[in-house]
Amino acid sequence: MLLKDPKLKFSETLSIGSLTRFISGLQKESGDIPWHIEGKTDPWDIVETIMGLNIGKCFDESYRAFEWMKRMQNPDGSWYSSYINGIPGDRTCETHMAAYISVGLFHTWLMNKDTVFLNKMWPTMKKGINYAIGLQAKGGEIYWAKSPEGNVDPMSLLAGSSSIFMSLKCALAIAGILGKRKISWEHSFDKLGKSIRENTHNYNVSKSRFSMYWFYPILSGALTGKKANNRIEKYWNKYVIDGQGVRCVSDEPWVTIAETSELVIALHGMGRIEIAKIVFSWIQDKVYKDSTFWCGYTYPDIVIWPEEKISWTNAVVLLAADAIYSFTPASGLFSHSSWDGFIYTDLVN
Repeated sequence: MLLKDPKLKFSETLSIGSLTRFISGLQKESGDIPWHIEGKTDPWDIVETIMGLNIGKCFDESYRAFEWMKRMQNPDGSWYSSYINGIPGDRTCETHMAAYISVGLFHTWLMNKDTVFLNKMWPTMKKGINYAIGLQAKGGEIYWAKSPEGNVDPMSLLAGSSSIFMSLKCALAIAGILGKRKISWEHSFDKLGKSIRENTHNYNVSKSRFSMYWFYPILSGALTGKKANNRIEKYWNKYVIDGQGVRCVSDEPWVTIAETSELVIALHGMGRIEIAKIVFSWIQDKVYKDSTFWCGYTYPDIVIWPEEKISWTNAVVLLAADAIYSFTPASGLFSHSSWDGFIYTDLVN
């Protein structure tokens, strides 16, 4: 794998504060954090945004966002796919969106060790996890959603199930911290991991256009070691534009900052640290005058699209920077070496 030399380093372009101030500036009094001004909110991306705020130690803002999630949760543990000003938009209830709150909660605990807050949020997280694994198929994969009418869509998404794998790891780590063993979650975790490693044919292959289909099994830690390296090498040229970043979809010339940052986290997590640093350097000049990052751009004409400044895009840049430069106690969250199954080894070593 030959890569173009690094461009700018993260430390040469912005500060953590510039991005967390932008994100917190989008937060509403209710705790809601939309994608952008007048934009929608979804329960997966607000968790990503919370983790960005954590890196800037903006815990008051993070807790307000968690409280918003707690209030908006449906009785069955799900959330709707989108909200605008707290009003449900798309009433589909997706499994990966229900489960991801555990990742944000564990990230928060790694940052501040606030076990009281973990206990407070446990019922919300438990219902979200139970909703997700309640749609697990016999083969271990997890169906992606229930329709607004309450019907299960028997389709599984590799990126979504990989996200749930990470969510289960974090949920089980939280259960361990609180002394609440959840054997049913452990069984679901084992079945899901085996499914992702051995039965990818059970997942909707039409989504393989999306780069998340490629690297999310690695980002989540479901694929590690030789299998992870083989997957990265095999599809690198399909999704990566050398010197630019990661395409959102393989057949479109659209590089996205979020997917590039997530690949950086995946590469760093699997131990390919120098490559992660090089890829991260490619996007450091893709910023507005206020140092916030573009959402994406077309290549080779370099047209910024969309023009909105996105909360979760800037949050995942912070997560990538933290993974590489270890700014915070949560920097190892996505590192494969930090986990032994669902045991977070830094807590026991």
